[in-house]
Amino acid sequence: MTENHSEITQILEESHFEMTDLMINKFEKYAELLVEWNKKMNLTAITRPEEIAKKHFLDSLLLLDAYEIPYGASGIDVGTGAGFPGVPLKIFRPDIKLTLLDSLNKRLIFLENLIEILNVKAKLVHSRAEDASRKVEFREKYDVVVSRAVASLNILLEYCAPFVKVDGFFVALKGSNLQNELSNAQNAIKNLNLEVFNLVESSLMSENDRNIIVLKKISKNLNIYPRQSAKISKKPL
Repeated sequence: MTENHSEITQILEESHFEMTDLMINKFEKYAELLVEWNKKMNLTAITRPEEIAKKHFLDSLLLLDAYEIPYGASGIDVGTGAGFPGVPLKIFRPDIKLTLLDSLNKRLIFLENLIEILNVKAKLVHSRAEDASRKVEFREKYDVVVSRAVASLNILLEYCAPFVKVDGFFVALKGSNLQNELSNAQNAIKNLNLEVFNLVESSLMSENDRNIIVLKKISKNLNIYPRQSAKISKKPL
């Protein structure tokens, strides 16, 4: 085991998430592949082992502190990028039936390689969120929808809510500005038939506090949602 890997192992073992050796080995390999592939495509600005362990792996798992995903639940990670938070969740909770959605094909190529090497089962979807959620095989089909996207909450909700089943949940990993975003998202929450289920503040990373919001879907979305990307950006709900 290399020094870099042992640093990741130590951080994961010291976390409050109880991991098996197999899980930790998969996270170590994940970090190795992330750094390797990042040399040929822009996947992450975070490449130090300690930061990968904290700011990618543990950060992704923090959403489990806010919402206990039911055993065997179907989940989709919208705008997954290099696989966060979806792949860490699948490593830690292999029972989750995971779909990874991203609009950039090169990221999907990385993810295809990643899940094969890690022996992690996940469905990969190459699509924009606003297009995929209008298709019958994806619309309102998931018990839980997760996202670590940087879009403001009122924008993110319109992209993600149409994937959520009625009585399902949307979980977003947000930054320290969540309360302001939440204030600006009240109209979106109402129009997309959501209600706030839980809010959790975390200080895993002192320089970048993490806030997690969980919303429950109480009834189906109107067919007008999601609108096209240009309209969502120009005139958010």
